[in-house]
Amino acid sequence: MQPIVKKAVFPVAGLGTRFLPATKANPKEMLPVVDKPLIQYAVEEAVSAGITELIFVTSSSKRAIEDHFDNNFELEYRLKEQGKFDLLNEVQSIVPEGVSCIYVRQPQAKGLGHAVLCAKEVVNDEPFAVLLADDLIVSKRQPCLQQMLSVYDEFGTSVVAVQQIERKDSEKYGVIEIAEPWHKLGQVLSIVEKPLPEDAPSDLGVVGRYILTPEIFECLAHVTPGRGKEIQLTDAIADLIHIQGVMGLEFSGIRYDCGSKLGYLKATTALGLSHLELGQSFKEYLREQLEQDLEMLA
Repeated sequence: MQPIVKKAVFPVAGLGTRFLPATKANPKEMLPVVDKPLIQYAVEEAVSAGITELIFVTSSSKRAIEDHFDNNFELEYRLKEQGKFDLLNEVQSIVPEGVSCIYVRQPQAKGLGHAVLCAKEVVNDEPFAVLLADDLIVSKRQPCLQQMLSVYDEFGTSVVAVQQIERKDSEKYGVIEIAEPWHKLGQVLSIVEKPLPEDAPSDLGVVGRYILTPEIFECLAHVTPGRGKEIQLTDAIADLIHIQGVMGLEFSGIRYDCGSKLGYLKATTALGLSHLELGQSFKEYLREQLEQDLEMLA
């Protein structure tokens, strides 16, 4: 039986420059999609998959994230006093009972690999998950991380989540080479960070979900820093492949790239339409707006 994955790392120390000026004083992970911040969607996915230790790799400008997952006694008292028990329950259940939050500082922005390496002493010698809040993944049947944990339980190796991409977009992803046959799951033969379209080994790009064995830390410690002196997690995974193997999973679900403005708008629209309270009204508004736009073009 494989060691149970109970820890998840959330690298949240980035500056979020693509969303300036909105992220000048507010962490990008706290940008709301309808009524919850991005980071909460990632945390909910992890908790629903059985994760009990949430490890946030932060920077000095990310205090709002710590506050969000902390108790706010004054707010809770006011909600209780006003009889707003539904809202009180939502606020109090942001971190469920039995789940703990740990915060680790990344002193310098040296890349995703460095952020993961900063969590080494907290993770210890255990397998762990990594979730990037920028990638909001909606899965109807089973959360993406839960799908990956099923693969880990079967094979006992690291797992990366992948999706089909257009080759012209390969420079935005780590791209994997796969072993045949490939039926949405298989062994990763190699992985390349942001290759040119003509050099991409496949059309499968890695997105922001990983399950990693502790051997990744040794690989990270020996990675040669690349552009901007950053330590790339992709390069460490490339080394890990030769040590114990890595599985790739083309997960079931829809991924919204909320690190881009367009992806963020798409996520807000999709989750707004499916919102229990607002969905129908929002759908009617969009229909009316589209009709008005078509009339103007007629």
